[in-house]
Amino acid sequence: MRYGIVGLGHRAQMYVSALLGDWRDCGTIAGFCDVNRARMDYYNGRLGDPVPCFDPGGFAKLLELCDAVIVTSVDATHARYVVAALDAGKHVVVEKPLTVDAESCAEIAAAAERSTGSLVVTFNYRYSPRNSAVRGLIMDGTIGEVTSVHFDWALDTIHGADYFRRWHRDRANSGGLLVHKSTHHFDLVNWWLGTTPVSVYAEGALRFYTPRPGRPARSYGAPGLGTDPFLLDLSADPRLKALYLDAEHEDGYIRDQDVFTEGVTIEDNMALLVRYASGALLTYSLNAHAPAEGYRAVFNGTAGRIELEVCERSWTPPHAAIDPSAAPGSWERLTLHRHWAQAEEIPIEQGEGGHGGGDRLLLDDVFRGPGADPLARQAGYLDGIRSVMVGASANRSIATGLPVNLTGGGTRMATPMR
Repeated sequence: MRYGIVGLGHRAQMYVSALLGDWRDCGTIAGFCDVNRARMDYYNGRLGDPVPCFDPGGFAKLLELCDAVIVTSVDATHARYVVAALDAGKHVVVEKPLTVDAESCAEIAAAAERSTGSLVVTFNYRYSPRNSAVRGLIMDGTIGEVTSVHFDWALDTIHGADYFRRWHRDRANSGGLLVHKSTHHFDLVNWWLGTTPVSVYAEGALRFYTPRPGRPARSYGAPGLGTDPFLLDLSADPRLKALYLDAEHEDGYIRDQDVFTEGVTIEDNMALLVRYASGALLTYSLNAHAPAEGYRAVFNGTAGRIELEVCERSWTPPHAAIDPSAAPGSWERLTLHRHWAQAEEIPIEQGEGGHGGGDRLLLDDVFRGPGADPLARQAGYLDGIRSVMVGASANRSIATGLPVNLTGGGTRMATPMR
């Protein structure tokens, strides 16, 4: 299989490394497409033989060289590449989120339905052992029919802050955190429950990453670099330096904007109420400036309750922005409460690699096929659309102050309920 990759920022690294490493028997890299030549040159430097490079206007030429396309570009550009690739009969692998709004969801759905190619959305959280364990418990009917879910996610001032210094800070690029980040979470709930969302009500606000007087426009060259924990030193990481700092002259993209400057059009505090076709209710919250990072998901059922608690960082060192792995204190716990029985802690089997071995399982599915997976972890275009539509509907609800109906859990939003 010959793969073309469009979007050569940080996210492309996993796929390039896979095709150069343990999955090199599954295919080769045929070409790159990006707005920035320096970033394509960086990845070409990792290949034994450089491959052709194209700007977005040359995407059709890239399609002539490949059998499949991996899309890791800015979220708002996904639809144009996905639709063009599907219409050319190519297989498509696309990073989450599939796209950013209802209109482009409809375009992708139409292209997928008429194409001879396939589409996979890489929801790596499905493959994390703890999340797979929850899916197994619910599928087995361990707590009966799920009646409600509470899902609380905290992003700390390493991870959360980063969305407010890069292109994600502009809703036009990312759809906001309720699309870019929460699409992971909404997909998990959709997949855990095996049902589709039918209505969404949301509230949200920008409360922390607001303009503050006297802040620098960016981190590079700022007097507080090295002492201010909100300033990101790109030069301290050779890869980030090459991909962004040394590539600015190509497209003017500033990767280290200050998080407290003008131009942020997304929220940092969000809360949702979602109703599902099964009758289950989801209450969801996301905070992007927490002192620690992790999440808690609780499932109430007719025969019991499941509690998943995950701490990814128990506290946030002030200068861990480049290497989040240096932050301490991760743990996880999965507890099953049956009616009239003592609580039972469920063991979580870990694998090797990122996300408890989940990243390797995802890459196997992407490059070798899913095989017989009773958990049905590989996600297609409908899964991608349903997760985006929860976030896009939440954005609309925040803007209008009204609940939003989803049509069939699918590709378009109906008139807000009054």
